[in-house]
Amino acid sequence: MYTNMLNVLLMGGGAAGAQGGGGFQFIFIGGMILVMWLFMIRPQTKKAKMQKDFISNLREGDKIVTIAGIHGTVKKINEDGTLKIEVSAGTYLTIERSAISMEYTTAQQKAAATPAK
Repeated sequence: MYTNMLNVLLMGGGAAGAQGGGGFQFIFIGGMILVMWLFMIRPQTKKAKMQKDFISNLREGDKIVTIAGIHGTVKKINEDGTLKIEVSAGTYLTIERSAISMEYTTAQQKAAATPAK
């Protein structure tokens, strides 16, 4: 009894509903793909573009933070995609441009801009 009621509800009224429900399934799948694109794929591509722009706009003298949490100042931008950063007076590291964190760097710059109480 209960399984028959469940089948009627799931199939939309029996065999006739099961045959005519194909269009709804395509619309549902299309809607799911649209939702995934809006909430997952689009924000990731937008963030990747922002990260690429951030890295390409780095200049000598900029204060940065790497993805490992190393704070430094850009001293030289090399042609091979690396940066020479100064982490303390007279101490230099060579890192890849992709190792710079946009989130950490902007958070550090905001913290430095706000006066301490």
